Amino acid sequence: MDKVFQVGPEGEVVPKELAETPGLPEDLTPRQIVEELDKYIVGQDRAKRAVAIALRNRRRRQLVPEDMRDEVMPKNILMIGPTGVGKTEIARRLAHLVRAPFVKVEATKFTEVGYVGRDVDSMVRDLAQESYRLVEAEEIEKVREKAREAAVDRLLDLLQPPARSSGGSMERLAAAMGEWLARQTQSRPAPEPEARDEETGEEDETSDLSEYEQRKAEQVERLRARLRARLIAGELDDRMVEIEVEDNTSPFLQVFSPQGLEEMGMDISGMLGGMLPKRRRKRTVTVAEAREILAEQVAREMVDQDKITREAVQRAEQAGIIFVDELDKIAGRESGQSGPAVSREGVQRDILPIIEGSTVITKLGPVRTDHILFIAAGAFHMAKPSDLIPELQGRLPIRVELESLTIEDFKRILTEPRNALLKQYAALLATEGVTVEFTEDAVQAIAEIAWDVNSRTENIGARRLHTVMERLMEDLSFNAPELEERHVVIDGAYVRERLTDLARDEDLSRYIL
Repeated sequence: MDKVFQVGPEGEVVPKELAETPGLPEDLTPRQIVEELDKYIVGQDRAKRAVAIALRNRRRRQLVPEDMRDEVMPKNILMIGPTGVGKTEIARRLAHLVRAPFVKVEATKFTEVGYVGRDVDSMVRDLAQESYRLVEAEEIEKVREKAREAAVDRLLDLLQPPARSSGGSMERLAAAMGEWLARQTQSRPAPEPEARDEETGEEDETSDLSEYEQRKAEQVERLRARLRARLIAGELDDRMVEIEVEDNTSPFLQVFSPQGLEEMGMDISGMLGGMLPKRRRKRTVTVAEAREILAEQVAREMVDQDKITREAVQRAEQAGIIFVDELDKIAGRESGQSGPAVSREGVQRDILPIIEGSTVITKLGPVRTDHILFIAAGAFHMAKPSDLIPELQGRLPIRVELESLTIEDFKRILTEPRNALLKQYAALLATEGVTVEFTEDAVQAIAEIAWDVNSRTENIGARRLHTVMERLMEDLSFNAPELEERHVVIDGAYVRERLTDLARDEDLSRYIL
């Protein structure tokens, strides 16, 4: 098949499969990306601009001439800022926005080769697996309707097998007819050939059996038609049915630990899956559950697994995002260290080839990391970015410092985003029939208390709002089912009554807020 090409915005010729790769924003400009992030994240404009440019550059790279395309490397980002200011959320929302494979890892989970712990290659394996999950879900969604129709057919076969296989009725009928003919032959002498039909009536009896079989088949088909209509209408959803499902538990003893197999690049189930029959077990579930289980099985049978694997590898390589958190915890190059800090510099050196570009063997095959976008983050309270080894600093060229949250930021976080905390609590209590209204002075009081506790104790950023709101709403959440007053107004006086004394007591606030 000839390769299909598409013309870029400047007249460039681009392979169509690259031009339409999910994870590469086709129409989103950096400004539009920032606007989308603003719907969920308050402030941090510099960080949003940096990731928006990095994402747009991926699209631009696909439009440059082919001889230069492989030379354009992603500009990896280092975010510096305290916890709870939006570092992780920016990266996660960005990946969700463009349907890109995304994994978040903690640098402290990795150890240098030779020490107990995870190796750095595992972050690429996790990314490949996440990419496969995304692509498989998209392909299954394409065949979902056909799979549902086929699932109804399979469910119908369980509830009422078709006549041709309904408990072996055809075989039993043939056996009964053979026995009857044998008895008739033994009980009377053989008639003359020309008079056999008239004297024995064998043809008539066979005809009677065929008519009975036909009537039985028509009766079964009418019953199946009625059952199909009831299945589609959902009238049988509460009925119990027994189905066979695949048993995914491994039949092998765990000779190696999962980490050991991971480091060796081995997938025992993948290697032996083709040689061993699939294990199945029976489950008794409702018809509604059975329909979903069977639809999922049928959909997985309908999709092309090889195509999914190829596309998953391509998407991981071209659009993958790896977020490495707590990078500051492995910074520090002081000599003479011992204990947990002994392998910090070794972990940094192991991360180097992954970020620079190498090939990692995964379950899906080799994955190149040359064009994966790495976003590293850390608070850098105890260490400085300059404490990282120089080679790693050079591979994180874009540095963005995120700002600590102010009282105004807290007020916006409480009210502006689509997933704002006040909206969440109002929605939760609405399920109990209770309407909650927060006044302006209540929002101001909550923001001031959260900022005050952050400034006097540990600064945990926006996460402080969760603890403050839980304490504020505790009584209301507990008593909501029995409340006589179904409309509750929370004002500044209510907030201060519930929280001010607690916030002022520094010892209590350290443990409760």
